[in-house]
Amino acid sequence: MDPNTMQDLLVMRPTAVPTNDKAVRDRLRRLGKPITLFGEQGMERRSRLSNLMGMLTVEKLLETHVEEEDAALKEQAYDQVPVYPFFTEGPKELREARIEIAKFSIKRAAVRNQRAKRQRDEEAKLALNHARDMVLECSNFGEDRPLTGCSFSRDGKILATCSLSGVTNLWEMPQVTNKIAVLEDKKERATDVVFSPVDDCLATASADRTAKLWKTDGTLVRTFEASCGLDSLARVWDLRTGRSILVFQGKTKPLLSVNFSPNGYHLASGGEDNQCRIWDLRMRESLYTIAAHSNLVSQVKYEPQAGHFLATASYDKKVNIWSGRDFSLVKSLAGHESKVASLDITPDSSCIATVSHDRTIKLWTRSGNGEDES
Repeated sequence: MDPNTMQDLLVMRPTAVPTNDKAVRDRLRRLGKPITLFGEQGMERRSRLSNLMGMLTVEKLLETHVEEEDAALKEQAYDQVPVYPFFTEGPKELREARIEIAKFSIKRAAVRNQRAKRQRDEEAKLALNHARDMVLECSNFGEDRPLTGCSFSRDGKILATCSLSGVTNLWEMPQVTNKIAVLEDKKERATDVVFSPVDDCLATASADRTAKLWKTDGTLVRTFEASCGLDSLARVWDLRTGRSILVFQGKTKPLLSVNFSPNGYHLASGGEDNQCRIWDLRMRESLYTIAAHSNLVSQVKYEPQAGHFLATASYDKKVNIWSGRDFSLVKSLAGHESKVASLDITPDSSCIATVSHDRTIKLWTRSGNGEDES
């Protein structure tokens, strides 16, 4: 067809979008766009292509059409070429040798899998024994106002705490008596603090609906207009596209905390319904519901190494530790005189920090008298 005639047709009629998903992907590839986004379905992909084509110039549309015609002709010519086997059949002895190798390898692989499973079971048993032996190691006042959040640095050598005064303090572990730095933002009360898992920065959240990024020396790096909600929804976001790809909804009461398991596909959430829910991202549904406390669940945290146990903090003044396998109660940590607002676990899982509205920081570690069960 004459290019001028084709250009006139493209101007006169709406842009045609293919209905076949393979054709949609091919056209996106020719336009230099991602052929798919995380969690994107066929109809969403076709709608994205339609929007993209609506913004293209006539020249670009014509160029794309010509490329598709050329590709179709090449594919048609390729289909007419006779196809020959891409392998050369070996002798019978080689086939029999490979069968014997496969039988030998399968047996050894089964033994390795059984050994790995026993090792995982032993590690989980040891981790639960350590959690069962947790006792109060030390307790110190952290602020004049109620404490609202805490977080360990990636090496476990610093504990950050924040309070309703708007001040965030950095404490030297393991006794939290030496204050390293003070991050002051007294415009509004601080609601949470968390260290970066990859560098020495930390973020604080405030009741003024902002989040601030700090260095450990107290230098403010950046202020973000943070978004938040009490809509009882847990959302999973794709960091590459900024899109919400999964939404989990439990009951109608607000969610206050979520935390990923180290396995990457289990998510724990806690909120004002006094429960802790375990979600499975693969099945996109609730896996288990723990009747965790007699008051709202303020924080949930998985043991960071392998998720062998899960800790929940509550306004009932307790921190409960649950098995990561059957979600049975392993240990209850009681000692705070008011609402427990937050908790965190060191990277090596040897210590749990809790902060409360009683203004104290408490560190819980394994009892020296506990013995490992064989």
